[in-house]
Amino acid sequence: MTTTQTASSGTARDAGGTVQAAAPPAPRRRRRRGAWTAWAFLAPVAIYLVVFYAYPLYRNVELSVRDYTVRSFVMGDAPFVGLDNYVKVLQDPTFGPAFWHTAVFTLVSIAFQFTIGLALAVFFHQNFRLSATLRALFLVPWLLPLIVSASTWSWMLNSDSGVVNAALEAFGLPGINWLTSPDWALTSVIIANIWIGIPFNLVILYSGLQNIPQELYEAASIDGANGWQRFWRVTFPLLRPVSAITLLLGLIYTLKVFDIIWIMTRGGPGTASTTFATWSYQLGFASTLPDFSPAAAVGNLLIILALVFGFVYIRTQRKQDLA
Repeated sequence: MTTTQTASSGTARDAGGTVQAAAPPAPRRRRRRGAWTAWAFLAPVAIYLVVFYAYPLYRNVELSVRDYTVRSFVMGDAPFVGLDNYVKVLQDPTFGPAFWHTAVFTLVSIAFQFTIGLALAVFFHQNFRLSATLRALFLVPWLLPLIVSASTWSWMLNSDSGVVNAALEAFGLPGINWLTSPDWALTSVIIANIWIGIPFNLVILYSGLQNIPQELYEAASIDGANGWQRFWRVTFPLLRPVSAITLLLGLIYTLKVFDIIWIMTRGGPGTASTTFATWSYQLGFASTLPDFSPAAAVGNLLIILALVFGFVYIRTQRKQDLA
């Protein structure tokens, strides 16, 4: 029996005239197999995002729109209250100071971390002797656990036995109640956070400097540009994309800083160093009668702030790409 193939219709016809379906083309099978392979590689990431990001975010939103107590948290019968918890948080006397402290803590920390990190990155970019060794030593604050760094700063800034006050008194200056004074508590945690965040900025910005062609600096030098002009006309513009992502990551990280503040001052004295992160913890876990729902509402406000800055970054990058 003979079989003829009709390429245009994709069917086969035998000698008796019976139409038989032809096998699907090989390229289509390969595309389908490639799609399944791609989904197989994406599945672990998708599962991870759903389990560790999407579901906790959903639970946090669900906590904030219901009235959860210890009993209802266990039994699961919390009544739906809508946005009442958000109204309660906004009307709380702690909201104003916590918002202000969060803004000051975040902006001041990022400004100093980025400025000092950029200066150190430019300094180490000169590739002098011991450059690699000194650069590695600057990474120590970033490698230490936060509890170790915060505890070290608590000891250093102790009013009675801290080395900072001892140094001030050695120069004839009065000691400062760094951690117990309402005027200095926020400053103390900002100083510690700046010290911890400088290595991150140094590493990212130094990597960005490595990608700038050395020929541009040589051309600028031939044109008579001095060091500051080379930095302002060559380094800073070409480092702008890396600077933008560094600032965004630093902003998101600093918004949620909790460990440093809680270990050093516990948000006090009073509310002198309370931020949204510490306030959320205080509401949910630091009392015998926790307010889970308002705590979740404060946490969601932090997420909204991070999303706003994330969208601003995306919009800015899109404008730069279209320019």
